[in-house]
Amino acid sequence: MGFTIGGIREIRSGARRRGRSSECTAVAEFTGLWGWDAVPGARAAAGDCSCGRADCSAPGAHPLEFAPQVQAGATLDEVTKAWGEFPGASVMLAVGRAFDVIEVAEPAGRRALVRLERMGLPVGPVTATPEGRAQFFVAPGAAAELPELLYRMGWDDPAALDLRGLGPGTYITAPPSDRGGLGPVRWLRPPALDSATKPPAARLLLGTLAYVAHRSRA
Repeated sequence: MGFTIGGIREIRSGARRRGRSSECTAVAEFTGLWGWDAVPGARAAAGDCSCGRADCSAPGAHPLEFAPQVQAGATLDEVTKAWGEFPGASVMLAVGRAFDVIEVAEPAGRRALVRLERMGLPVGPVTATPEGRAQFFVAPGAAAELPELLYRMGWDDPAALDLRGLGPGTYITAPPSDRGGLGPVRWLRPPALDSATKPPAARLLLGTLAYVAHRSRA
């Protein structure tokens, strides 16, 4: 993975000494410690996207065109060089290689997270977006398997649960970057060594997520 916990502390210290941006330090953690791929993303202000396209369908919530993907294992120097080409870019994480995402409404996600932790079930990182969504990091492949997994559990309509999976080809905004000019993305459960590099299988969380999402909508 490239870095140890001690190494990350040194990176943070060195970043302050050399004036490197907090975004670079965060990306170096994501790539070096957790093994995630990252890419510079657009920002939005007053509804306008920094990509410059008047017809942008996702202002401030997509990777910048032509921006290089920073691969897992990248060092702080490599991250700083890449981000230097796109000053002020948000941090976006590529979904589908190291993790997939199960997304639900934030109130349901918060209640489900409490239940899961009380039951002692493994839970990976969880974010909350300013649009009011909770995003649970799960093992890769979950998005493709989600309809079948829900069907086996007796839930045959994911849309009715306001629950969806994000897989390869999608990106999420990483904390603490702003998303869509609406505010920052936050951690509901930050990355930890026991779960971030090996997120849990979706089937371990899905029953609780679906039940709580159903009760919330009812």
